[in-house]
Amino acid sequence: MNKIVISLIGFGRIGRVHLKHLLENKRYSIKHVCDIRPAEDFEQQYPNIKYVQDYRKVLCDEEVDAVLICMPASLQPEMIKEAAQANKHILCEKPIGSDLDKIMEAYAEVKKRNIIFQLGFNRRFDEDFLSIKRQIDKIGVPHVLKITSRDPEAPGLDYVKNSGGLFMDMAIHDFDMARNMFGEIEEVYVNGARLINPDYAEYGDIDTAITTLKFANGAIGVIDNSRQAAYGYDQRLEVFGSEGMLQNANHCDHNTVFTSNNGVQSEKPQYFFLQRYMKSYETEANFFADSIQHGAEVVCTIVDAIMAVKVAKAAQQSLVSGKPVKVEKMTD
Repeated sequence: MNKIVISLIGFGRIGRVHLKHLLENKRYSIKHVCDIRPAEDFEQQYPNIKYVQDYRKVLCDEEVDAVLICMPASLQPEMIKEAAQANKHILCEKPIGSDLDKIMEAYAEVKKRNIIFQLGFNRRFDEDFLSIKRQIDKIGVPHVLKITSRDPEAPGLDYVKNSGGLFMDMAIHDFDMARNMFGEIEEVYVNGARLINPDYAEYGDIDTAITTLKFANGAIGVIDNSRQAAYGYDQRLEVFGSEGMLQNANHCDHNTVFTSNNGVQSEKPQYFFLQRYMKSYETEANFFADSIQHGAEVVCTIVDAIMAVKVAKAAQQSLVSGKPVKVEKMTD
């Protein structure tokens, strides 16, 4: 089977992670890396890949089958729209953007062209979460979902002012995972606080939140987010139903536990997402290839991308109003 000719648009931290995995993946051939910034020594490091600074040069190349977009969220809807118009399959980093009008324009082009679009909510492709998803029917009728998502270190103000806020930047992963497990979210209610850095108020942001969810199937959920957990990257999920419960635990570098008369000692969780979820980037690229080469169902669609944004916006509205907010439904 022919390799998928792919080009990478955006060469920041996540773009470099994706490039590493694509280079190791025999199902792909990388044609371009594109970024507006000059890349020092790129040609010496990657002599078989073209480095360009205008993404339209990628889109007009008829040899390119697909693009992987790793740009700031505000720029992605326009790039998605243009990539769809160029009939390129699209793998796109989260979030898809924050301007719903522009996102819906991109959605219309993707739908019209019937191309394959996969969003890179990387937790969907983590083996622990994939295992829970595969076994979700075992719990019977869904009752309660619990997600804990806490970062190891709070970002500085320079990051926060451009991040889109806790719900769009961080909790959006959890909103997507909640939908992935229990289906559509109808209503959200948020309690938020600044317990780590009160200066986040300058940008209307928070660092700590409890979000309560109501699902269309009658189940309820709770997500707790914190920008700073002193012990590391805290990532846990529990789904509970009429027939039982499924849950995962944090990943540690070592699983050795020391027990003595002084107590029990084990490793702290891995420090951040580039440790905890590194393999998921490799897995999501393989899922994308399966959809292109074998017609496999797309795991995380553009509709999933849009609904995660809608839930994040409802959460922000709830934070401001102090009241439950209905999530806007998807309309064509």
